[in-house]
Amino acid sequence: MIGYPPGGSIDIIARKLAERLSGRIARQVLVESKPGAAGRLAAEAMKSAPADGTTLLVTPGSVMNMYPHIYRPLAYDVFNDVLPVSVVAMTGFALAVGPAVPATVKNVDDFIAWCKANPAGAQCGNPGAGSLPHFMAMLLARDAKLELTHVPFRGGLLAMQAMAGGQVSAALATEASAIALEQAGKLRVLATTGPERSVFLPQAPTFREQGYANLVQREWFGAFMPAKTPVSSVQAASEALRAALREPEVQDIWRKAGLAAEGSTPAELQQALRREHDFWGPIIRASGFTPEA
Repeated sequence: MIGYPPGGSIDIIARKLAERLSGRIARQVLVESKPGAAGRLAAEAMKSAPADGTTLLVTPGSVMNMYPHIYRPLAYDVFNDVLPVSVVAMTGFALAVGPAVPATVKNVDDFIAWCKANPAGAQCGNPGAGSLPHFMAMLLARDAKLELTHVPFRGGLLAMQAMAGGQVSAALATEASAIALEQAGKLRVLATTGPERSVFLPQAPTFREQGYANLVQREWFGAFMPAKTPVSSVQAASEALRAALREPEVQDIWRKAGLAAEGSTPAELQQALRREHDFWGPIIRASGFTPEA
């Protein structure tokens, strides 16, 4: 089960994993798309599904670790209604600038200085209000004591394309959305958000290298099952997913989509969920952000 329309990264991941899980944890595994409410509809449907090991949700981490602080009330409890199974992919993010920003801006400090000197151009596109890149840009603005206008788009690629076309000064979105435009010389990546340099954008220094430790963030895509699913079913699904993620063909497909094929145990995913849930709570509350704002 996925919460987004066909054709996107989640759909690509889910369909390839369904192929690999068919014949392993079930005779056949099908992908059911329930798009809507920024991914929440699928999480709600998974919560209500029979806890018999036949339903698996694949979703971005933000649906689990950030939404509890954004959407009130939320129809699912991430610590009581769902069971972590495994991480299935990792992605980093990139801060990039386009033709609206002079070529002399080569790093994050340059960009901050330029924004302060040109407040009308202090803009940053993102994949949507309330998205992880949106809040990372808020962190950057807070740490830099910068007034930054956040410009939401319906997806990271649209944000990057608008920035490359000069409609906004900068954009912060997935590395995958920046790769082709960077290779075509239509944008300049100033920083990436991983703990180490990106294999997709190795020429770009990380935020950490440039002194912004709060901007060390990656988003995981995870698999979850309904609460009360037997432990044996959760463990079998986790092992099957991790085995699939080790296959060279799967790793190559993920790489072409700008993703890293990384798995985890259920306990490791639970720890990541708790850690990131607790990290983002105070930041989101302090921001005053609401979906209606």
